Amino acid sequence: MSNEKSLSYTEALAELERIIKELESEEIDVDILTEKVKRADYLCKYCLSRLRKIEDEVQTIIKDIDQAQELDDF
Repeated sequence: MSNEKSLSYTEALAELERIIKELESEEIDVDILTEKVKRADYLCKYCLSRLRKIEDEVQTIIKDIDQAQELDDF
């Protein structure tokens, strides 16, 4: 498992995909099922959070570009 502070979106998504495959295989040990589902829940929330943050950053950049273009038009 990756260090949570350095977990990238790509790593989180890959781990989530592995967990989903394990769950779909129906061969997962029942003793670790809850742990896997909790981890999958965390990873889903983490990925959504990262996507929202990136979306906000991109929107800010686009807004800055638009404002700079408006200044150039004067």
